[in-house]
Amino acid sequence: MTKAEIVKTIAMQTGVNAKEVSVVVESFMEEIRTSLANNKENVYLRGFGSFIVKHRAQKTARNISKNTTLVIEAHDLPAFKPCKSFIDRMDK
Repeated sequence: MTKAEIVKTIAMQTGVNAKEVSVVVESFMEEIRTSLANNKENVYLRGFGSFIVKHRAQKTARNISKNTTLVIEAHDLPAFKPCKSFIDRMDK
């Protein structure tokens, strides 16, 4: 499902103009991006899941074809962790 399909579905279900729904969806996504990337804060949506920041430590890697080693710097990654009820619903 694409963002456009989500906007269309929400607009049909609520009777709200699709442009207004699009603005709300964009604002929602931007707020999650800002919270994770800039503030390093996790976002918890009860009954849905959590958008979290995972920290990866510095590590050394090998390029086997050139027989060299390189250092991969420590970095943060966004991740999504679904809640238990969401996981249970997917198992059905």
